[in-house]
Amino acid sequence: MPMDTELAQLEQKLASLIAHTRALRAANESLRRDLAAAVERNREMSVRVQQAGARLDALIARMPAE
Repeated sequence: MPMDTELAQLEQKLASLIAHTRALRAANESLRRDLAAAVERNREMSVRVQQAGARLDALIARMPAE
């Protein structure tokens, strides 16, 4: 009987490990998607900042000299 108990405990630990691994994989995938979205937002914001800088430079160039 002790061997049956030991096997049952190992089986329970293995099931727990598998569940934990699946949860970590799901969390990792979610983090990958979040990171990809953040990288894309960062790229878009960088383009917008560059465009805004170009517009400011154009406005400054049109200002009359004092």
